[in-house]
Amino acid sequence: MKVLVTGSTGLVGNALVRNLQRAGHIVCRLVRPESKVASQSAADGFEVRWNPATGELGSAAVGADAVVNLAGASIAEARWTSEQKQLLRASRVDSTAMLVKALAKMATRPRVLVSASAIGYYGNRGDEILKETSEPGNHFLSGIAKEWEAEARKAEVLGIRVAVTRFGVVLAREGGALPKIVRPFRLGVGGRIGNGQQWMSWVTLQDAVGAVTFALENGAVRGPVNVVSPQPVRNVDFTVALAKALHRPAPFPAPAFALRLAFGEMADALLLSSQRVVPEELQRTGYRFLDEDLAAALAANLT
Repeated sequence: MKVLVTGSTGLVGNALVRNLQRAGHIVCRLVRPESKVASQSAADGFEVRWNPATGELGSAAVGADAVVNLAGASIAEARWTSEQKQLLRASRVDSTAMLVKALAKMATRPRVLVSASAIGYYGNRGDEILKETSEPGNHFLSGIAKEWEAEARKAEVLGIRVAVTRFGVVLAREGGALPKIVRPFRLGVGGRIGNGQQWMSWVTLQDAVGAVTFALENGAVRGPVNVVSPQPVRNVDFTVALAKALHRPAPFPAPAFALRLAFGEMADALLLSSQRVVPEELQRTGYRFLDEDLAAALAANLT
């Protein structure tokens, strides 16, 4: 299978490219004109020039069987100023719209598009169990996710099967949220966030990659797909498990008011919101999780 991948230098994208290459697929990394990143080895796949501002796609993309769209600026990279919000939206919504337009121009179109989304779609929902059919939230991240998914699903009218993968918190030693969470614990100043009662929906990197690959290969997977472990946990329980895995105490909770002072709107959306998400679609279609137990997942990613 020939697979086009946007966002190939990100945490999930990089691991996915290597996984697809090992499985014998031809991988074409869609690279922006201004990108300085170059392939280091065959495991990095081939580069195809891609301009999300104009929709121009290099000729090497011809004959692609599938597309994985993982592009998007980091949500937690900077405080959410109006300019940063605009960047976050454009890097997801606008780039996905241009990608679908580029696919529409192909004489022979890919059979499937797997496009990233996030569980931020659901907003802050307390103890409610959230499935793919649950209603969206009404905050900033929810709005982006709704638009992002809507642009991706426009590919359906082109005869392309579309799956939108709503990622939870991806746990990996290589990057993402876990190293940032771990840092204060290693210094002995870790603790729960706020009152610790908010639900955290997590997934390991290998299951995130596994779920995307499964969606590519399994024709029964379409529409929204929650990419999370079947066992979400409350933040206080995550804190206990992490402290135990690190053999460190966790005596210092981070008060909600301090987080709001430090991070503004981002604190409520990313740190204090509660999302008890379950992977109903993956389970229905037969995906077998590699990491369901949090303690085992943390141990594997902290050694």
